[in-house]
Amino acid sequence: MSAIISLSEIKKVLAEIDLLAAMERAFLNYSSGNAVVPPVGELVFENPPGDVHIKYGYVRGDDYYVVKIASGFYHNAQLDLPSSNGLMLLFSQRSGELRAILLDQGFLTDMRTAAAGAVAARYLAPATIQRIGIIGTGIQAEWQLRLLPGIVDCPRVLVCGRHHQGLQDYCQRLADTGYEIEITDNPTEVADCCQLIVTTTPSCEALLRYARPGTHITAVGADTAEKQELDSAILAGADKIVVDSRAQAQSRGEAYRALQAGAIALEQMIELGEIIAGEQSGRDNDEQITVADLTGVATQDIEIATAVYESLLQNAD
Repeated sequence: MSAIISLSEIKKVLAEIDLLAAMERAFLNYSSGNAVVPPVGELVFENPPGDVHIKYGYVRGDDYYVVKIASGFYHNAQLDLPSSNGLMLLFSQRSGELRAILLDQGFLTDMRTAAAGAVAARYLAPATIQRIGIIGTGIQAEWQLRLLPGIVDCPRVLVCGRHHQGLQDYCQRLADTGYEIEITDNPTEVADCCQLIVTTTPSCEALLRYARPGTHITAVGADTAEKQELDSAILAGADKIVVDSRAQAQSRGEAYRALQAGAIALEQMIELGEIIAGEQSGRDNDEQITVADLTGVATQDIEIATAVYESLLQNAD
């Protein structure tokens, strides 16, 4: 019989899981060629604006394969609803049996994306960071910051958002973290004073226009062909362009937009899994400009769904 795992059960067991280690395995499995990951299934809606991603795949020799459906509807705040939703389905690789339905409502996607941002910072952020910049005020903007302690030693944060109320709400939600958070509605201020910047919005036009030497940017918002948070000139001027998947970077995200603009070439891209494996170097010095364009790969969903399911099995014994 298939297990039906509620969001409350997922949140309880997730505290026992080393998310960063799980994401490192996910990137290693992807870049080593050990995973089978078909192209992303996608639905894009215009009125109201939203998108649905279907990501699926398996790692050779593992016990399970996973199908994940995750959505983002960006006017949901007007309905007093979260912007993200979805579920994950975990099947046996040996029999095709459905082992678990994880009713995560998009939470596992949020968490694996935030953990991926922390992994990118581990390998690419400069050693000295005077201020962290966050562009966006939603759930992803919150979790990207919550998972940085232990990776980045910097208490000062500048968060950028379009709406004053959203900025105030963000500061209240993060009040328990100990960060010293200041607010702005101008992305240029973030570019001017932050050495680690994370962009988390569904914007369809560039918000950041340039990057100063010594800056690392992790971009997680642009996960479709239509979205863009970084001017392509930033990638053109970067010392290192890191992606989670070269294949996906040819159809979505910041690297895709820069490729389309002729600002960069595919050969310039390094996969994060190659850096983790030691096949490529991460940041070489504190003067470099580095960009991590993370559009999300199915191996991340495989790792987090498997970890939750197996932790629940162990707790039940």
